[in-house]
Order: sequence, then structure tokens, then C-alpha cells
Amino acid sequence: MRFLSETSCDGVREQLFVLNEVPGVLWTPEGAAGTRPLIVMGHGGGQHKKAPDITDRARRFVTECGFAVLAVDVPGHGDRPLDQKYNRIATENRARVEAGEELAPLVAGFQALVARQTVPEWQAVLDAVRQLDQVGEGSVGYWGVSLGCGLGVPFVAAEPRVRAAVLGLGGALASSEEAARITVPVEFVVQWDDERVPRDQCLALYDAFASTEKTLHANPGGHGDLPAFELDSALRFFSRHLAAEWRRRIS
Repeated sequence: MRFLSETSCDGVREQLFVLNEVPGVLWTPEGAAGTRPLIVMGHGGGQHKKAPDITDRARRFVTECGFAVLAVDVPGHGDRPLDQKYNRIATENRARVEAGEELAPLVAGFQALVARQTVPEWQAVLDAVRQLDQVGEGSVGYWGVSLGCGLGVPFVAAEPRVRAAVLGLGGALASSEEAARITVPVEFVVQWDDERVPRDQCLALYDAFASTEKTLHANPGGHGDLPAFELDSALRFFSRHLAAEWRRRIS
């Protein structure tokens, strides 16, 4: 892991890094030392590791919960070079939608393809970050909606260190088989009028989770209308499932 820069603002330390050509960012409390819960965040399609919604959520996880937060650029996004294979598929999919094909199956197939690359990348970054003194080997949570859900479901299914996940705005076409292997607590958010992911596919994905503790949050509005108060719920969710064990260890 090679660190590129470090800044601090309002109690949050931000470190940009590269690991095996995968660019990422780590947020931790300023001056933090010792093990703490870590939230891995997956950004949306067309966004990047420091998109405003990712950064805002990360800073709240740090300042209000004392957690560490990790995000990396998905292939073809942010500081990663253009991937010709993925770019070609995305271009072809846009043309197919304009010709009348349904969007959801095309998105699902694309996400499943990208997940085969991102899951091992994210696991390698997770390995490296947990070796840092200010993070350590504490409990891990995952947050991701839209593309972050399509890639996050296979990641959570494959990664036993993840103990709780907030997911949403994704459908069963992309990852129902992986969802059936997830048994950790899940909070799942749905936009009832989502124009990108059909409602029945969202509900089918929620139904596929094998978790004995799972909660569905459904809100009116389209794909990009996720209410700001869902972040408050995510903070409570991760505090409940990750922070209790951490506080017992440091008390």
C-alpha cells in the first residue's frame, strides 16, 4: 500500500492510497490509534471513491461513531484508467436500451461481470488496511446502493469479516444467488418508484437474503431520491451491530 496524500479537517484524517494500481481513500478519526470498526463503502455508477455522498457519509461515520471508512474506485471510475472492455459493454448496453431492450437485465449482467474483478480487489485492500495501527482487525461493515449494491452483495457473500451490511437500489437479477449466502444483519433500502430497478426485482433481492435479521426500508421516489434520513438509520444500524463489540474490547 502506497500513500499519496494526507489531510485533516474537522477531526477527520483522510489518506489517499494505491494498492496494486487500485486507488482508494481511508478516513479515520484524527489522532486515532488502536482497533476500531471499519465500514467499506461502494460508490454508485458514474461516481467515484470521493463522490459527495460517499464523503459526507464517511465523515459522519468517523465523527459520530469513531469508525474508520474505506472506499476504492471501481474499474473505469475515478482515478482508474478507462477500461476498454467495460466501456465497450456499457456503450453497447446504451444502444440496446435505445433500441427498446429492458434496462434492468443489462445492468444486472454488467454488474455481475464487474464484480468478478472488484471482489478480490476489495478483499486485498481490506487485508492491507486492517494492518494499519489506526484501523486494526475489528468488525467490518459494508454500505452500498445502486452499483454499490450490485458489487456489494457478492463482496459481502464472499467476505466473512463483514458482520453487517446496508444495501439497496439493486435487484435480484444481478446477485440473488450470492444474496442467499448472506446471513449477517442487513438493512435494505428501496425507492418505490425506481425507474432503473423494477420494484419486484428489489423485493426479490431482499427476499433472497438468508439473514435472520433483515429490515426493508421503502421510500417513495425514483432511483436518485434516497432520503437523507436513511443515513441516520445506517449510523444507528452499524452502531448497534459493530460498535457494541468494539466498546467491550476497549473498556
